[in-house]
Order: sequence, then structure tokens, then C-alpha cells
Amino acid sequence: MTADVCIVGGGFSGIATALSLAERGYTVVVLEAQRIGWGASGRNGGQMIAGISGEHRIESQLGEAGRKLLADIRYLGNDIIESRVERHQIRCDLKRGWMEVAARPRHMQALRAYVDERLAAGDGDDLELVEPADMERVIGSRLYHGAMVDRRSGHLHPLNLCLGEARAAAGLGVEIFEESPVTDVVGGDRPFAATAQGRVEAASIVLAGMMEPKFETGPLNGLLFPTGSYIVATEPLPERVAREINPQDLAVADSNVVLDYFRLSADRRLLFGGRCNYSNRDPRDIRATLRPRLTQVFPQLEGVALDYAWGGKIDIVLTRVPAIGRREPNVYYMQGYCGHGVNATHIAGQIVADAIGGTMEKLDLFEKIRHVRLPVGQFLGNQMLALGMLYYRLRDLL
Repeated sequence: MTADVCIVGGGFSGIATALSLAERGYTVVVLEAQRIGWGASGRNGGQMIAGISGEHRIESQLGEAGRKLLADIRYLGNDIIESRVERHQIRCDLKRGWMEVAARPRHMQALRAYVDERLAAGDGDDLELVEPADMERVIGSRLYHGAMVDRRSGHLHPLNLCLGEARAAAGLGVEIFEESPVTDVVGGDRPFAATAQGRVEAASIVLAGMMEPKFETGPLNGLLFPTGSYIVATEPLPERVAREINPQDLAVADSNVVLDYFRLSADRRLLFGGRCNYSNRDPRDIRATLRPRLTQVFPQLEGVALDYAWGGKIDIVLTRVPAIGRREPNVYYMQGYCGHGVNATHIAGQIVADAIGGTMEKLDLFEKIRHVRLPVGQFLGNQMLALGMLYYRLRDLL
């Protein structure tokens, strides 16, 4: 079969890009090895955080062009998500309000500096500093030393958003094939993506999200390293308890490098994730691994039932900047969101859709980023990543 664009991957990256292209009149085919939203897109913590990771790297490498890029895209993903939820009536429990809590007193100094910088640049009106003495109004934990609230960021049900966008894309003519793993991708004069059942010929191919190692060639070689992230969900909490631990219903992440993140679901479960994996090996018992930290943050939840537990892999880029660019002139890629995928995937989808349409400015800037690559196999690379995570965990503790 033929299309203007063939997208490999049916997570946020692929579906967000497909919808952006379909809205512009392109014919699009999406090939997904499992089911829509199968990987990190459907299993993540649902935190819609403005911007992307690695912003300081972008500024240091690109200077003023980098600062303008960051200002242009900071809330782009949030705006895309909010407009699609409204336009397509996607039921994904979208709510504004996200907070970074200071795990150490020195972290609060960094949050102050960040807010001052944003205010000086003229785009910090939605940010609010919460002093240590005022933390009771935003969180029912005594563990933190202040916070920054971003009222334009927020939280949502990620799988429902991904499925809702897929339905909207299909309604615009996008053909989606699940359980269709891609066996080969070829660029050049006649690009195509092949599966065991056939192939799709297209003017452009998009590698969207985590790929098999055989596709990570050229600029992707040695760049991406998957690491584990895990979440538990409590039983539904009484309304009084939910209000006590999270009175403003904010999504929350702490300021450590190896961090905790949590939020309340629409049915008042606490979803609590992160920080349990420093060896890049899956824990034998996710509940037993995360419960001690959960009750350290919220002692009032001692003894609460943990109804669900799950985990999966996220792609880490050592520079923390998402990898957005071209493997070949007509083969695009977008990967490595470092835990910020809900928002960053939609930014990347817009950037790649713009590039396919001939507007290359933002893609060109991402391609200028100098990434750190490990000249080793993925197994050894994962061990080095685990050592690095252990270093940062020790630094967080000290």
C-alpha cells in the first residue's frame, strides 16, 4: 500500500504526529507492533509537564536561538493536548496543576532562580513559589522544603488520551495497523516500511518512539538507553484523606534526579511512582519496593491497600535532550523523552509534521544538539547507566 507518510509506532509519538499530519491533509499509515499506547505512552504517570528535559543543554549549545526555541515550545505540547481534548471530546480526566517539590533546602534555591529567570523573560505568570511554611496548603507531607507550582501544566489519564487521539486520527482517514511489527525500514529514492504481511511505500517514514536496536543506526547509534520506571495505585481513598494529602489535586514530582512522582486519579487513588530502580533490573515485587517510600512521603497512608502495580521502560538520552531529527533525508525520528513524554511527544510530533511540510527551523535546531554517545553495546551501556543512576541517588541522599 502507499501513503504520504508511514509512521512506525503507535504510542504518543506516532499518534500525535499522525493526527498533526492528517489535520494538514496528508495520507498516513501507522504500524504498531503491539496495541495503541502499549508501551510507556499508556503506562506512564500521566503528568503533563511543560517544556522538555535537558533545557540547560539546549541553551548552552544553541545560545539565543536555543532560548527562543524553548520559549516557543514550552507550552506547545500542553496547548495541543488541551485543544484536542476539547475538539475531539476525549475523556481523559485532564486537569491543570503540576508542582515540583524541593527535596532539599538547596533545591528550593534552584526553584527560586528558575522562577526569577522565567519572570524576567516574561513567561512566568503561571508559576507560583510556595514557601516552606506554606506547604500544608499544597501537600499533606512534611518531607519537603518548598515548591514551585505551574498552573498551566497538569495531569491526565495517558492511555485514554492516546486512544482518543488515535480515534480522532482514524476519523480523519489515518489507517492504523496494530500487531504489525516492522521488519525493515528503507529510505532513499523509494522509502518503505516492511512487515511480515507486506509493506507501506511512502514519501516520508517516521520512527516514532522506542525502536528495536536494529533501527537505531546513524545518529541514533549509542544514543538511547532504556531504564525502568514503576508505579503503584492505592485503593480509592476517602475524600477526606485525598484532600489531606493533595488538597489542590496537583500532579507532583520531587526535585531529585532519581525522583518520586505522584498524583490522584479521578477515582481518588494515589498513583505513586519512580525511584525504585538503580540497577536497571525489574524489582521482584513492585508493591514491596515502592511501599516504604510511599509511606515515608505520606505516613497517613500506612496500611492502605495497593490495588495495582505496573512498570516498563523509558528511553534515557545522556544529554537529557530528546532526539528529534532525520536518520536519512526522508526518514525522521523522535525518541528519548527522559520521562517527560506526555508533553514532549506532542511537541516532537508538531516539529516533525512541520518538517515534512517544509518548515525545517525547529528540526534543524534539534539536529544541531551534540549528544553524548557510549561506544559500547546496549548491555554494557545499561550497566553504565545503572552506575550513573546510583551515583545520582547517592548524591540526592547526601
